[in-house]
Amino acid sequence: QVQLVESGGGLVQAGGSLRLSCAASGHIISISTMGWYRQAPGKQRELVAVLTSGGSTNYADSVKGRFTISRTNAAKNTVYLQMNSLNPDDTGVYYCNADIHRAGTFRVQSYWGQGTQVTVSS
Repeated sequence: QVQLVESGGGLVQAGGSLRLSCAASGHIISISTMGWYRQAPGKQRELVAVLTSGGSTNYADSVKGRFTISRTNAAKNTVYLQMNSLNPDDTGVYYCNADIHRAGTFRVQSYWGQGTQVTVSS
């Protein structure tokens, strides 16, 4: 089995920062794209940022210049989201997503974490 476990959410004042982490575990052969999505109350889940295995990134317009997605060579199965200059519109449940080739299978599948709450107070 494969699991994605997020951490780092919490309550922060507007203008503050948070760093989210998402670690993938299990019988993993390879991970291609990893990303973060969020869902605010009453709204659809939306893309925040994605990072391909080749290093390409894509950000939602609303977070460009404030959020940074990254992976390290030391922890290739972990993706981070550094969030700066947070504002109340960033409030929501943040979900990690990864396209993973799991051992014993012949195709890449998309996996989701359980989500972590981010609340930004004004």
